[in-house]
Amino acid sequence: MAAYKETPRQKMIAMMYLVLTALLALNVSKSMLDAFIVVNESMESTIGNFSSKIEDVHAEFNKQYKLNPNKIKPFWDKAQEVRANSQDLIQYIDSIKYALIIQSENKIKTVDEAKSTLLKDIKSKDGYTEPTRFFFKNSEDGSKGASGALRLRIDEFRKQTLAVMNEPENSDRIGLLTKGPYYDADGMEQSWEQHNFYYTILAADVTILNKLIGEVQNAEFDVTSYLFSSVTAEDFKFDDITAKVISQNSYILKGQQYEAEVFVAAYDTKQKPEVYVLQGVDEINESNLSRATPIEGKDGVVKLNFTSSTEGTHKYAGLIRIVNPEGEKVDYPFKSEYIVGPPSLTVAATKMNVFYIGVDNPVSISVPGMADELINPTISAGKLSRNPNGPGWIVRVETGTTKTLISATANYNGTRLNMGSSEFRVKRVPDPVAKIARQKEGSIDKNTLIAAAAIIPSMDDFEFDLNFIVNSFTMVTMLNGDFVPKTTQGNQFSAEMIEMIRNARRGQKFFFENIQASGPDGSKRTLNPINLTIN
Repeated sequence: MAAYKETPRQKMIAMMYLVLTALLALNVSKSMLDAFIVVNESMESTIGNFSSKIEDVHAEFNKQYKLNPNKIKPFWDKAQEVRANSQDLIQYIDSIKYALIIQSENKIKTVDEAKSTLLKDIKSKDGYTEPTRFFFKNSEDGSKGASGALRLRIDEFRKQTLAVMNEPENSDRIGLLTKGPYYDADGMEQSWEQHNFYYTILAADVTILNKLIGEVQNAEFDVTSYLFSSVTAEDFKFDDITAKVISQNSYILKGQQYEAEVFVAAYDTKQKPEVYVLQGVDEINESNLSRATPIEGKDGVVKLNFTSSTEGTHKYAGLIRIVNPEGEKVDYPFKSEYIVGPPSLTVAATKMNVFYIGVDNPVSISVPGMADELINPTISAGKLSRNPNGPGWIVRVETGTTKTLISATANYNGTRLNMGSSEFRVKRVPDPVAKIARQKEGSIDKNTLIAAAAIIPSMDDFEFDLNFIVNSFTMVTMLNGDFVPKTTQGNQFSAEMIEMIRNARRGQKFFFENIQASGPDGSKRTLNPINLTIN
């Protein structure tokens, strides 16, 4: 529950009361006095509305108590105690209010007359002598008058009510604070009695007393709601109930059993619901209810078990019949379906439809409707291991292998089942494309060629991130009518090659041939030639 809060209406009335009290201290005019009467009438209306809200909470509390007296009784007893204390204090405040009116208005002689007379019709409503005498008698602080007795009754009610909520006595959770401190206009400290009733006019006193009644009602409503909410879902039944179906597996294998739990979302474990289930239908109605199978539940839960004799989608429907908070039997329909399929294995290469020699081939292995940790895959040729950097598996195959087979078994309900196998072709990694400055042919600026100064093997349109190493190559160009070849080791241009390129003329051609490279699988490759013309 939240801490004590006044409603916007109560805050408005309290603010109007403070303003009007200040105006009264400055010799209030008739129009201001009439405005004060309006505030009191609003307060009386609030009291009536609050009474209806409190009755509604108690009515719901009583309904739940009648359904489950053993479970609700501890909370219900406390609510009754708070209600008795609240009614007693409200009656006491009313008795003070009527006694004050009788003492202040000579024409009113009985409590019934005080009750039936509107504040606006009381001639002495702007008087303060008799009200002050009534509330203070012969005490300066009000302790010997009606105000002192009222404060004691309010303090006792606060103590009793806070005890029900297990709150300390200094808590502000329900309002009705009398400890202060309070100060007058000159900053002098006052008692609660002086602050509220010392030389205040009758109209103000009546409004203050009605405001106190509203605070008592608010405290009762707050505490009763707190007690009602303290009764958890398992202690009483909810009016809004939805049937739920939770299956252990929505996809099962042929020959296995489908298992599901059907229960009421906010259910009472002491309930014994009547459950009827019929397979092959979309709903339970009057025409097929007689064919439905009754199933006994335990602790408000019913477990369904169907044998999966045929493959495909199987649907079923049913209803749960329970007693609602009004004591009436209510049906809550439900329906669901499940799939029966043959044992199957799903293996998909993550990047390509083959496995490549000498590289990490990522692959996913799964069985529909089954957790990965229950699957045990094997490979006929090569190595299969968990991916250390993420989900899935890694396959590595070596030279000399042309195909490999991945098979899997799975632990299904304690039984090891063969889930099937898939065959994969094994290929070597394709040759990379040799390039210089991202070109393998065409025109090139002399300075660009010198700046590149190396042959870079590129794996165009290949998903694997692989590195080939260029071991050697030959550069050929024509000088003075003769082809001049220059060979070097590695992928970098030699100093002699760079000097020949630097002295090249526009239109001179350079051929890079016999490019030898090594792949990650250890194989030796001869890469494509590169033909470039100086522009």
